[in-house]
Amino acid sequence: MVTETSALPRAALICAVIVLGLAFDQQMPFWGQTLTSAGVWALLLHWIHIAPREQRLTLITCVAYATAGECFLSLVWGLYDYRLGNIPAFVPPGHALLFMLGTMISVRVRDWVTWFVPLAAAPFVIYLALIGVDTFGLVLFALLLACMALSRARKLYAVMFVLALAMEIYGTALGNWAWRAQAPWLEMATINPPLTAGVFYCVLDLLVVTTVARLMKRRTLRHTVFVSQKT
Repeated sequence: MVTETSALPRAALICAVIVLGLAFDQQMPFWGQTLTSAGVWALLLHWIHIAPREQRLTLITCVAYATAGECFLSLVWGLYDYRLGNIPAFVPPGHALLFMLGTMISVRVRDWVTWFVPLAAAPFVIYLALIGVDTFGLVLFALLLACMALSRARKLYAVMFVLALAMEIYGTALGNWAWRAQAPWLEMATINPPLTAGVFYCVLDLLVVTTVARLMKRRTLRHTVFVSQKT
């Protein structure tokens, strides 16, 4: 686990990597993306190497789900496009870093944050939908509420919703990626980025938390059976 003494430097490093990495990717048409990807992967692999078993499994699972999710959302569904028309190699490990940052923050903020975030977002989501600017946002907001209802990690999802929105605003402002004016298949209007874009990160976290919990439970069960057989 991340200790109290290492949490703040690690959080600061993650923020710096995301902010500077996205800027570097935008400023250098090809090598920026390549070097950013190498740096992000090196940092994540180092933390995976020194992490306890459960945290290591969590980060690896996050990268796996993030890779599949990015391919579906961008290349198949076409909700957004990256600058070079690809999935930058730094994106999946970047999701894991953001997940790590959200986890560190969520254990340090008050419980009232859990419902303050959706309640604060709701009026803006409804207003944008009513004026027809972001009708897709209502769908995503409903998905956020579903994630929070289905899991105990609600505070994490509230934190990730805010962190992801901040990163989306920064990345789209730089031009690293851009959301389509309409969500394909649904033909619903959206903006760049949608106010509720962070919901996809909440879904990712829900999948990661649920999967790791089941894998750890299965591992504990196997260990218990093995010990009982030996005795």
